[in-house]
Amino acid sequence: MGRIAKYYREYGVRIVRGFMQYVWDDQGRRYVDCNTNHGVVFLGHANPKIAETVKRQLEEVWAVPLNFSTPARERFIEEFSKLLPAKFGVVFLQNTGTEAVEVAIKIAKKVTKRPTIVAFTNSFHGRTMGSLSITWNEKYRKAFEPLYPHVRFGKFNVAAEVDKVVGEDTCCVVVEPIQGEGGVNPATPEFLKALREETQRKGALLIIDEVQTGFGRTGAVWAFQKYGVEPDIFTAGKPVAGGLPIGLAVAKEEFGDVFEPGEHGSTFAGNAVVMAAAAAASRLLREEDVPAKAERAGAELAKALAETGSRLAVRVKGMGLMLGLELRVKADQFIQPLLDSGVMALTAGVNTLRFLPPYMISKEDVEVVHGAVSEVLKKAEAP
Repeated sequence: MGRIAKYYREYGVRIVRGFMQYVWDDQGRRYVDCNTNHGVVFLGHANPKIAETVKRQLEEVWAVPLNFSTPARERFIEEFSKLLPAKFGVVFLQNTGTEAVEVAIKIAKKVTKRPTIVAFTNSFHGRTMGSLSITWNEKYRKAFEPLYPHVRFGKFNVAAEVDKVVGEDTCCVVVEPIQGEGGVNPATPEFLKALREETQRKGALLIIDEVQTGFGRTGAVWAFQKYGVEPDIFTAGKPVAGGLPIGLAVAKEEFGDVFEPGEHGSTFAGNAVVMAAAAAASRLLREEDVPAKAERAGAELAKALAETGSRLAVRVKGMGLMLGLELRVKADQFIQPLLDSGVMALTAGVNTLRFLPPYMISKEDVEVVHGAVSEVLKKAEAP
């Protein structure tokens, strides 16, 4: 009998059901989900407003290539366009965040005809070969080198060195407004503004990677809106289709139709079922003012995480409902104890616990998370 290859750590929990901010295992135990499949289920498990739309689409048509139009795709672009800043209008449909980064890089190379991509320390942009090339941590890259050779890494949040790292050979700069995997590290306004100014000066494109930060999680629809900095292209993914696989690169109009037929493609991109889910998710985000709810819930959760009373805790980082609790010790040792306490969380970097709950997380849920984190840290302090 075949088996699924193992390349993720397993925690011995079998999840059989989910609804909104909760999941249940096969023993009937409920968990507050602050993992949400690495941020994918930001709009909640089995959210009825998305689920009903998907059920209807399943009875119509599932998969249609991009050579043909579909009502589901038309509804998606209509709803999604209402979430875009004025200058952005061209959407490249993909299936994952790493694919979105790949196509964004391809656009930049096609437009500028230059070789070099600039990324930053502690960046994470995906695991396919192009996005892996601009991911900082050696543990992701080393086994697969040599990768794309024309990559230059600058220091994240060091605005004074931006002019040194962005050169005349730079096709694009790729940056996360808040580094997720790298440690939940928010960019400073000065840093992003310096990148915008220098890329414009050197004729390079600025790509902001919003795969984890985007679609309302940080308290704005797109995190770059909080900084007052507009890129040339931004990527999105994770929560955009309510939990179904999607990735997007969104470009300003002048960088839109750059590919000739055959230069880019994707078999499953624009899948009608995913498009139906993404249209419903986009409408929900706007009608329920999800970013504002994430801002409020995030403030409550950040306050609770800051009040663990543990000497192991250093500080809380992040925005909205993308939060990290930086510790003085390695963070991965606490994931299993938190699970045992009914909370699903993640790590970020080496010493940060990461919390990515759905936007409808309640005050009672925040109390559960606070209690669980406080307890597991207290036990770790004991001699």
